[in-house]
Amino acid sequence: MPHVVTQSCCSDASCVYACPVNCIHPTPDEPDFATAEMLHIDPTSCVDCGACVTACPVDAIKPQAKLTPAELPFVELNADFYRNVRDEYPILAPVVHTTVAETGGVRVAIVGSGPAAMYAADEILKQPGARVNVFDRLPVPFGLARSGVAPDHQRTKQVTELFDSISAEDGFEFFLNVEVGKHISHEELLTHHHAVIYAVGASSDRRLDIPGADLPGVASATEFVGWYNGHPDHVHREFDLTGQRVVIVGNGNVALDVARILASDPERLAGTDITRDALAALRKSSVQEVVVVGRRGPAQSAFTMPELAGLIAAEDLDVVVDRESAALDSATAAARRAGTLATTLRHKLDAIAALRNAASADPARRRIVLRYLLSPTAVLGDEQVRSVKFAPGEFTDAGATSYDADSPVRFDTGLLLTSIGYYGLPVADMPYDPARGIIPNTAGRVGDPDASLPGTYVTGWAKRGPTGFLGTNKSCAHETTENLIDDLNAGLLRRPTRAQSDLVALVRSRRPEYVNRTGWAAVDRAERSRGTDWNRVRDKIIDIDEATRIAHDAQAPRRRFGLRRGR
Repeated sequence: MPHVVTQSCCSDASCVYACPVNCIHPTPDEPDFATAEMLHIDPTSCVDCGACVTACPVDAIKPQAKLTPAELPFVELNADFYRNVRDEYPILAPVVHTTVAETGGVRVAIVGSGPAAMYAADEILKQPGARVNVFDRLPVPFGLARSGVAPDHQRTKQVTELFDSISAEDGFEFFLNVEVGKHISHEELLTHHHAVIYAVGASSDRRLDIPGADLPGVASATEFVGWYNGHPDHVHREFDLTGQRVVIVGNGNVALDVARILASDPERLAGTDITRDALAALRKSSVQEVVVVGRRGPAQSAFTMPELAGLIAAEDLDVVVDRESAALDSATAAARRAGTLATTLRHKLDAIAALRNAASADPARRRIVLRYLLSPTAVLGDEQVRSVKFAPGEFTDAGATSYDADSPVRFDTGLLLTSIGYYGLPVADMPYDPARGIIPNTAGRVGDPDASLPGTYVTGWAKRGPTGFLGTNKSCAHETTENLIDDLNAGLLRRPTRAQSDLVALVRSRRPEYVNRTGWAAVDRAERSRGTDWNRVRDKIIDIDEATRIAHDAQAPRRRFGLRRGR
């Protein structure tokens, strides 16, 4: 019985390297790996050995016989990938790790603690005697893996267990609650390390540039995700859930996550790590309909097929598609007639068509409505958003989209969430490309090819822009760290002039509230313990001061008390 990759695939390719028969594709050295929505197992060549199951960090791979009804569509998705893709699959080249030639190992600072940072740390720690110090301005680590993944996607969040094992390795240390550029400078990091890797992600959202977009009641989907996930920057936000409709502009995976959380039965979320405040607010919510709006047609939907399949499988809500707006552009329609559509796109369109042609949704159930060919033109309201106005569109013969602002479509709502992309902000002491929102680099080396910054590197979204999936950061980090080691061996990096103990003393003097890995482990234990008390997987500590106090109680040196002689 073949194994099947399911919805929670992180695409980090651990399974690819574990497979003894080369039956999982695309691989990191195939051109479509970077854009693949998920990996696929060939059912005809799988030998059912289970090596991929052991290697997968998010439990995304299962024997076909053990799939749930909601996971059955992935049987066809995996099989269909191999029908017309290519004649043969190359044998994956083994991963090559260049060895540091310098005696004493390499010492690297990593700025950021999300997936990109942790995969980079893992690569560096493969070197004998390596030392990695990870800095983050927040007192808790793991970035979007902790605060971006939806609470009902707990299997995907299991990747943090891999990150925990990396942070437990010899040579690793956290410097959390420390902001580089404020508490310690880039140059000071280079004084204590051979190199610095920036893995700061894309921390901002692209904003709607239309009248009324600054009205209260307009927020980004990222802010909403941070609210229910307990991100310190957003946890104290308040969102108006008293109306019956919420409108989301943008239709990527984050938009569908937010729509699903808003429309789900809150009791289904009660055992997850959603914050208690967010759960309480959702229990009081009056929202009955979430409208997810895309500017173009269904073929241009930004969400992935696994995300759509998971949404359709939800039993506590309905998903419907507006019939009139679900049009295909001429090129996609022609490709569909010719049978030349890519596998994932064909399945996505088939699923959308099935939703469009399904019977009317139950009016008593909450529902998610997918709308297409609508371009936002104005947010209307006085002291609060009251409605959103859109210009309806249609595809021209050339495949472009024409919008008619004179025949507006209007949705009444008290909450508008935007989900139109991420954007990287400038980083202290680093060059910046405002057009792409990244740190300019060549294969991870910061700067232009002819003017790179010695000892300075970048990985993740700050390197390539907000593209790829969680596991894409693994191959991205490998490229960056290989170039770092090559530069070290070529004598292009200066040696650190200060010891690790000097770094600890410097950080402690400027930021006594910093959290090391002992402190984070204590916070982690406290959250898990509280979760057990509340019958949840984890009860997040959302107060920064409380998290810092728990960490410092664990970090404080233990004094030994004994009785003096004669007493």
